[in-house]
Amino acid sequence: MKIQGKWALITGASSGIGEQFARQLAKQGSHLVLVARSESKLESLADELTKMYGIKAEVISMDLSKEGAPSELYQQCRRLKVDIDMLVNNAGFATHGYFEQVSGERQHEEVMLNVAAVVDMTHLFLPDMLRNGSGAVMNVASTAGFQPLPYMAVYGATKAFVLSFTQALWWENRDRGIKFFALCPGSTDTSFFSVVGTEEASVGKKDTPERVVEVALRALKEGKMYVVPGVQNYIGAQLSRFITRKQGLRLVGGMLRPRGGSGNNNNYKNLGAHSDLAGRTTR
Repeated sequence: MKIQGKWALITGASSGIGEQFARQLAKQGSHLVLVARSESKLESLADELTKMYGIKAEVISMDLSKEGAPSELYQQCRRLKVDIDMLVNNAGFATHGYFEQVSGERQHEEVMLNVAAVVDMTHLFLPDMLRNGSGAVMNVASTAGFQPLPYMAVYGATKAFVLSFTQALWWENRDRGIKFFALCPGSTDTSFFSVVGTEEASVGKKDTPERVVEVALRALKEGKMYVVPGVQNYIGAQLSRFITRKQGLRLVGGMLRPRGGSGNNNNYKNLGAHSDLAGRTTR
C-alpha cells in the first residue's frame, strides 16, 4: 500500500505506540489526523511533524469512550474534506484488580473504548475505502488477546475481541483491496503500567514503541494478518495451544494476582492504562 501523500488517522496519538505511528508514517510522507483527549500534546506533535517532514496534520481532541464520539469524529473528517486511507485504532486502556472491586463505570468505559469505538470507527471509515478501492485498517490488540487474564478480565476479553474481529474482516476483505491487520504487542515501554498502577501486568523485557511500530508497518506491507513483536512474546502467545485452559489460568493468574492476594483486598487499581483516555497505546 502506498503511504506517501495519503491520509492516516491515528487514535491515541499523543504518546506511546500511537505517537510512534504518527512519527513513522509522517517520515514516509503520510498526512495525519491525530486523535486523543490531550489537545496540547497533539498540537505540539503536529507542529513538529509538519515542520520536519512537510506533511499535513489535523488535530481532533476527543474522548472516544463516549457514546457517539466515533460518528462525530467521522463527520469532522468529512468537514475537513479528508479521505482516510489508513485507520489506526490504537486508543485503549486497562483496569487491574478483582473484577467486583474495580469501578463498574470504569470497566464500562474500557469496553466502550477498547471494543465499541473500534467497531464503530471501522464501520464508519471502511465504506469510503471500499469506494476508493484501497485502504488499510490496523487495530492494536495485545498478547493479552490470546488467553483469559485473571485480575484483568475485561481488558483481556476486549483484546480477544479485537483480534478475532480483525481476523474475520481480514478474510472478508482479502480480495477487495483493503488490508486488515492486528498488532499484538507484549509489554511495551509506555505509560501503560505506571498509570494502570501495577507492574504485575508487566511480563518479560519491555519492548520499545519504536520497534513495535517498525515491526507492525513491515508486517502490514507484507500482507500479514497479525504480528506479535518479539520472539518471547510470540512463544508466550502460542503457549495456550499446548497447555490446558486451567494450566494457562493458573500461570497467568499467578503473575497478575494483586499484591496482598485477598479477594477482600481494597488496595485495587481502577485507573486506566493512560493518563489520556482517548489516547495511549494499550500495551
